[in-house]
Amino acid sequence: MLECNARTKLSKEQKKQMKKEAKAKNILLRHEGIETVSRPTKSLVVANGGLGNGVSREHLLDVLKTHGLVESLIMPPNKPYSFVTYASPEAAVSAYSSLSGQEVPSMDEEQKVSLYLSFVDKVEVKETPPPALPPGLRIAENIVSPEEELVLLDSIQWETDNSNQKSLKHRRVKHYGYEFRYDNNNVDKDQPLPGGLPKFCNVLLDRCVAQGLIQNMPDQLTVNQYEPGQGIPPHIDTHSAFEDEIISLSLGSEIVMDFRHPDGTCVPVMVPQRSLLVMSGESRYLWTHGITPRKFDVIQVSEGQSVGTVSGNTDELTLSKRGTRTSFTFRKIRHGSCKCAFPSVCDSQQALEKKSPPQVKDLEPESLEMEYVHKVYEDIAGHFSSTRHTPWPKVVDFLMGLSVGSLVADVGCGNGKYIGINKSLYMIGCDRSKNLVDICGERKFEACVCDALSVPFRRGSFDACISIAVIHHFATEERRLAAVQELVHLLKSGGKALIYVWAMEQEYKKSKSKYLKDGKLSNETPQESAPSLPIHTNRTAFDSQDLLVPWHLKENNQGRNNEFCSAKREKQLLPGSVYHRYYHVFREGELEALCGRVTGVTVRHSYHDQGNWCVIVEKL
Repeated sequence: MLECNARTKLSKEQKKQMKKEAKAKNILLRHEGIETVSRPTKSLVVANGGLGNGVSREHLLDVLKTHGLVESLIMPPNKPYSFVTYASPEAAVSAYSSLSGQEVPSMDEEQKVSLYLSFVDKVEVKETPPPALPPGLRIAENIVSPEEELVLLDSIQWETDNSNQKSLKHRRVKHYGYEFRYDNNNVDKDQPLPGGLPKFCNVLLDRCVAQGLIQNMPDQLTVNQYEPGQGIPPHIDTHSAFEDEIISLSLGSEIVMDFRHPDGTCVPVMVPQRSLLVMSGESRYLWTHGITPRKFDVIQVSEGQSVGTVSGNTDELTLSKRGTRTSFTFRKIRHGSCKCAFPSVCDSQQALEKKSPPQVKDLEPESLEMEYVHKVYEDIAGHFSSTRHTPWPKVVDFLMGLSVGSLVADVGCGNGKYIGINKSLYMIGCDRSKNLVDICGERKFEACVCDALSVPFRRGSFDACISIAVIHHFATEERRLAAVQELVHLLKSGGKALIYVWAMEQEYKKSKSKYLKDGKLSNETPQESAPSLPIHTNRTAFDSQDLLVPWHLKENNQGRNNEFCSAKREKQLLPGSVYHRYYHVFREGELEALCGRVTGVTVRHSYHDQGNWCVIVEKL
């Protein structure tokens, strides 16, 4: 009797877990714009069964075809779902009835995942032709034989303890000719390593010259050994350090290398085992190249498609498990400056054009904001959005405390992270950046492009407004006052506005801003605005109220937000680039005093939160 009850209890728990997972599946599908239907059809969406969560085409197809003839299996890249179409509705019904909740193997850590199936009327997956290889990029397949591959791998004496062998983030690295420095992607040209290039590379290099793959004989070699799951961040080999051609031999395993243009275009390139990657011209000087850390890659199934890009037809994609890979990267040391055709990313040419900080006296407020606020956010919109995904709790509390059906304006909404917080509100956003407003549109949020000093919404019609981290971007007190007045104009009598601005006092009582994490507080007395705008050092205390704050472009975490990679809205963006944004940071009491100059409102509450001074004002 006890054993029977235990089984019954376990069965209920399993059903509860399945319902929970099914609900999560439906939320995912709605988020992806996939419409499911309750009636049987020939086509099904297979949630949790996609390339994005480690399910290979071969494993999934083996499971699906046991229920009937499969006409097509569409597996979109990097998505945790797929679409299967059977030859008959009966086969689809059989799969739907039997496979929901069934586990299939995953290539990710050898775990299993549970499938969840739903009917769809039709499968509409936008097919895009594979992008062309970056100009100047070539791949020479089978540049060495399997026997030569073994000789090259055996020739690396990893166990030898000398200055040429390094350990980099659990990766074995060995240098010849010159040591490659990963801190600056450069070499010390005055400190060559003894011995030059190893003789076991001579046959390969002579073959490259004979086949016209390289023009200059390399004099620097870096050997890296990558275990499955390891990668390298996107980068451009420093222009002034090396000549045009950079070649890399892949041994032991194939790999997908990601090339990214400054306009946001991403090209995943399959580099087969025993092949040579040759970067020259634009692909060497302008495009970044890197390897995403993961244990499997999306590749083409079809024969003859091992070389090239891998973002083409979704019915030809599968997963390839990575093995231990050893790369031989050869470079030619450059003596002298680089004179390439890409000055925007050339360290030699940028050093000649280095400019001093802008002079406040030389810029009108509107020009200052246009150059160091509007243009910057327009350029970094995708990357900025990828870092703005966690709402601040006290802003959420304000929105959740509003009455059901309230009309709310988010002035300076950015990517719209607060617009969908409270589903019982009617929220509309606006922002000066068209690219950020476009991101709101992609998320199905209502938003428009406008200036915070002239919001095209009906006056006196909103129950509440929020202005989060916006007003500190206005360059004069008069313009900051006008921004507050514009918020008040939107409110109806009794309406409230929540305003956040950066605080000069980043440490207040016992609540320290995350902005100072790992930084140091200055003991110096804050200075008034200087004739030139100082460039602030991130993670340190502010020593001026008017300043430029750097925005450092960094590579996004794979899978978390792909806007920086896929969107073509950014202009001339490269990881490692720095943009400067103008800020006026507020002293304690300054925001309340500013709001006090607006007629017809009262400050109901003021506080310090997340390194910001914050107020809630009410229209009388």
